Amino acid sequence: MKVANMKYFKLICIAFLTTLSVSAFANETNETENTWADQQRSSIRSKLHDWSNGINDWLGETDPSKPASASLRVMLDNQWNKHDRFSYKSRVRGKIKLPVLKKHVSVVFGDEDLENQARDKNRIGQNYRNLPRDRNYDSRQARNDNASIGLRWSNEIKRLGIESDLDGGLRSGGDIFGRLRLSKTWEITDNFGTRLEQIYRYGTNSKHYLRTNLENRYIDGENTFIMNHTFLQYTHDVDEETGWGNSVYRQHNFTPLKRLSYGIFMGGRFDKDHSKFNTYGPFINYRQSIFRNWVFIQPEISFYNDKDKDRNHFINTFVRLEVIF
Repeated sequence: MKVANMKYFKLICIAFLTTLSVSAFANETNETENTWADQQRSSIRSKLHDWSNGINDWLGETDPSKPASASLRVMLDNQWNKHDRFSYKSRVRGKIKLPVLKKHVSVVFGDEDLENQARDKNRIGQNYRNLPRDRNYDSRQARNDNASIGLRWSNEIKRLGIESDLDGGLRSGGDIFGRLRLSKTWEITDNFGTRLEQIYRYGTNSKHYLRTNLENRYIDGENTFIMNHTFLQYTHDVDEETGWGNSVYRQHNFTPLKRLSYGIFMGGRFDKDHSKFNTYGPFINYRQSIFRNWVFIQPEISFYNDKDKDRNHFINTFVRLEVIF
């Protein structure tokens, strides 16, 4: 068993290093080359443009100098460890800006967790809830997680320096929801800053979701910084669950589209019969564009334990492939 695990570890390291070195080839790719992939992306972007302006026209009188716009992220998350085996999950998240409804209003759709957990630098948890070991994909769960659409009003309370998003819409299963996000950043010195974010959502079916993100960042170089990120999370659907996590990491921004992060994560649950300090260990992840500046690969290797499941430290791998339209 140890020999097999060592082989897996070597393969994972080779794959990770290969990803790091692919940038040399990727950067040489001609961005203006009109390949089949470029044509498909152009076609999808054109359709998104037509749809967004069609919705904008339907809502009222439009200004030709202020057309509607749309953005779309399409992802494939791949995950493997020796306990849960391999799984993959498709995820989407999009936004349509509608100038006819004033500059603060937009339509958002897709997997909401991509925004709720956007401040997490490392991958936490699994692709699916309760996925059998003999299965790699749960189409129903993936479809339900992506089936969310809402109207968003974004504003900044300039006097207090608070950014806010107020969403209202529909999630899978007829779950009518309202969501509020507030965030504020304090630049204490030129090198040190703090950011606090609060998210609350209530759904007629999904009930309560509450998450707090607290970040302290120290800029220690021209292209590097050290971050401490803490989150507290509460959900009350069928069951009531509370959890926490803390990560300390250093990030290198090599270019606007390339970054490397490495650090330590720890977390747990406050619920009865669960470990308050359940998980800890190191992680390293990397993100860069490949072949085009709209295609990204994001691999991660972590080495966590899981006391609740009686698991000692084990290697967990994660790779996200992402296309931005």
